[in-house]
Order: sequence, then structure tokens, then C-alpha cells
Amino acid sequence: MTGRVSNGASAPSLSVGEGRGEDAVQRRTRPTRLSRLLPAALCLLLSFAHAAAPSTAPLTLPPAQEQRAVAIQKNLRCPLCDTGESVAESRSDISIKMRESVREQIADGRSDSEIYTFFSQRYGNFVLLDPPKTGRNLLLWGGPLLALAGGGAALWTFLRRRGTASAPAEGAQDAEPYDSYLDQVRRDTGGGGP
Repeated sequence: MTGRVSNGASAPSLSVGEGRGEDAVQRRTRPTRLSRLLPAALCLLLSFAHAAAPSTAPLTLPPAQEQRAVAIQKNLRCPLCDTGESVAESRSDISIKMRESVREQIADGRSDSEIYTFFSQRYGNFVLLDPPKTGRNLLLWGGPLLALAGGGAALWTFLRRRGTASAPAEGAQDAEPYDSYLDQVRRDTGGGGP
């Protein structure tokens, strides 16, 4: 069916059943309330599932081993902390994992030196707050002591030379020129003088 438009051209006219198909397609492509809430509900469900998941509880050790673990953790530096914090003080994720690793290794029966070796191989000697006193590190440990000894020797030599140089100067003060007036004052005041 065609209908007449005012300018004389004919335009298609719609019957009662035609055109519903387009509205139905638009309704299907428009987001519904359910499709908007579905992602939010999924995120909420995943966060509850993550919170309900069993977390790994820290390994509990006997008191003697726990003290040993804390002592080792205080001698290990956090690799990410710029302030040089120990693993025992730091709250970074890697420090937490390092603390757990120390506990696990102690529970496995490893010695302190084996644990320090494990971490120094993994992170380098930087991770040790008390690096070994061997090789190049020996120079770092001995350098300040050598500098202190050298400074002490230089100061001792300086003071010794100064002490021998000032002794003749004192003798020169005793041999001051004779002043008759000063001698008369000393006799009158009862002062024997120098």
C-alpha cells in the first residue's frame, strides 16, 4: 500500500502488523537491567570467593626455632626497600615471602649458613645485612680500620715531634736577659722568681 504525500509523490504506508520487527530488534539490542547488573554481581561473587578461600597460615615453629628465624630475618635486607629495612621489619610482599621461606628452611633442618647462602645466591650479597668478611668484602671491612690506624699513627707522630720541639723553647724562656729592676722587685716581694 502506498499513500499520498502532499507534494504528490507516493510513500509506502505501513499496515498494522508491519514495523513491529524493528522495535523488537531495538528492544533486544538495548541493555536491560539484568545485563547491567550481571558484571557487578560477578565481581562481587568473585571477591567473596577470594575472601573465603583458605589462606596459607604462617608455619608455626617451636619457640627456640622461632627465635632463630627472627634472628635470621633481622640479618636479611628487604630487596625492594630503599631504606635498608630488614625482612623482619618490612611489610612488602617479597619480605613476607622471604620470612615464610626462612621458616620453611628452618623447619627442614637447614643451618643458618645454608639459609644465608640460599638468599645470597638468589639476591646477591646485597641482601645480607652482615656480608661475609672475605674477598673484596674484606677490604670494605678492613679499610676503615686501616684508615683509623693510619690517622692515629700520623697524630702520634705529629704530637711527638711537637713535644720535642717545644722543650728547647721552654729552656729559652728560663734564659731571659737579666733585668735589675725585676730582680729588685722579686727580692722586695719575697718572690723567688722563676
